[in-house]
Amino acid sequence: MTYVVYGAVGSGSVPVEAALTLIGAPFRVEEIVTYASEEERARMAPHNPMRQVPVLVTPDGETITESAAILLWLSEQHPEAGLAPPPGDPRRGQFLRWMAFIPAEIYSMYWVRDVPSRLVGDDAAAQVEIDRRTLERIAWCWGVMEAQTDPGRFILGDDLTVLDLYMAVVSRWRPLRRRFHEVAPRLGEVARRVDALPALRAFWARRFPFEGDYADPA
Repeated sequence: MTYVVYGAVGSGSVPVEAALTLIGAPFRVEEIVTYASEEERARMAPHNPMRQVPVLVTPDGETITESAAILLWLSEQHPEAGLAPPPGDPRRGQFLRWMAFIPAEIYSMYWVRDVPSRLVGDDAAAQVEIDRRTLERIAWCWGVMEAQTDPGRFILGDDLTVLDLYMAVVSRWRPLRRRFHEVAPRLGEVARRVDALPALRAFWARRFPFEGDYADPA
């Protein structure tokens, strides 16, 4: 009864893999580095027509795409892990709000900024402007989330959820953690707690080493 995750180091599959690690469910990763080349994206097409990770194949053979959907589904399938407030919990509305906000307002920007030629062709000046504007938009959106949340130890209070895993990974991407801490300092402290979870120490080192460009500023 093993889950299969199609994903890549440092990618959107990492929060899914982190959740499975905390749940304690057996899983294996099929590595397809879609951010590396068109060839890798073509390899992904049979598993997801959007040619992107993550993809989860359940032990029953069902295919689920979209990182937020996978995280929500896993939290519902494994309530014993306590990785989401259940229906009826007063925190549930804000949990769902921010689980939708991250992919809709932030994650979606990377399809544009990672390969700006998708929208502007070979216009070098336009590509530079897209890079600048998308980074500004991402930072602004983190600032919006910062202003609209009241974190405790974690985003929703004292309990770790898949929302914290999601935020901790996506905030590692550009404009990188230094900028993230500038616009969202309280969320930044939550991210550091997630980075330091003993249960994920070996996992982070293997699947998203926090070093080099991705090192958290002191």
